[in-house]
Amino acid sequence: MQGHNKKWVYLITLSIIWGTSYILIKKGLRGFSPIQLGAIRAVLSTFFLFVVGFKSMKTISKKEWFWVGVSGIIGSFIPMFLFAFAETEIDSSIASILNSLVPLFTLFIGLFAFGVGFNRNQLLGVVIGLIGAAFLIFFGTTVNPDQNYWYAGFVIVATICYACNANIIKSKLQNVSPMGIAVGNFAVILIPGTIVLLFSGFLDREVVAGPHFLTSLGYIAALCIISTCVAKIMFNRLIQISTAVFSVSVTYLIPIVGIFWGLVDGEKFTLWQFIAALVILFGVYMVNKKKTPQRASLNKS
Repeated sequence: MQGHNKKWVYLITLSIIWGTSYILIKKGLRGFSPIQLGAIRAVLSTFFLFVVGFKSMKTISKKEWFWVGVSGIIGSFIPMFLFAFAETEIDSSIASILNSLVPLFTLFIGLFAFGVGFNRNQLLGVVIGLIGAAFLIFFGTTVNPDQNYWYAGFVIVATICYACNANIIKSKLQNVSPMGIAVGNFAVILIPGTIVLLFSGFLDREVVAGPHFLTSLGYIAALCIISTCVAKIMFNRLIQISTAVFSVSVTYLIPIVGIFWGLVDGEKFTLWQFIAALVILFGVYMVNKKKTPQRASLNKS
């Protein structure tokens, strides 16, 4: 399969996987607290990745381990807890919608921190996508006026973390295998994840005896295997075969999948939200429409 076609296959597959992750988080929170859910994800995901790719860490040089560690903390560990806290107050579909902010932050973090150029189509596509996401959020607030949207701030911080991580992988870890990055990320977060889990009350009697303990643990296990481990490897590869901005364009498609699962779970969805989703898709097209790059510089005379 040609690289151009392969990156689109990765993009669509990741959108389905990660679009489903928000409903899995919602189900997992029925039996666990946000702290417990985040810590369980960190520990279980590390275990699964070690089973399939422990040897891949040999591809990481001593110099690259620093950036692998930063990538793990910023791109995986912190967002795991942020999304869990957010979904205690806002719908899973709204969380998936807010995740559409990632490409905007990726574009500007890439420019200001890493000197990555962009073109007008990319900028226009991001803006159009964000407009569509803004409409989705607006219509969501009218449908669910009782939700505490201050908790949406947790998602916004998580999107900034994802944007930083995309640029780190593209700029600093291009020579490390996708599996190596994923396993290295979680090798770094295993210790803090285990410490948090041990002090979270995960094995307290009232938690273990709760009516949702086993089912919630099952949802979190599925979240770890598919949405964290498999998707993490695929995303790292997608960044390497495309660009940081293209790779995070997956966040434009995630809301559509997230809204679908929210609708199945009884969350409300309107025709106007569907129209806004089409605007987002047009933004994806604009981001990836070929045009002569315009290199950006911070040191213009």
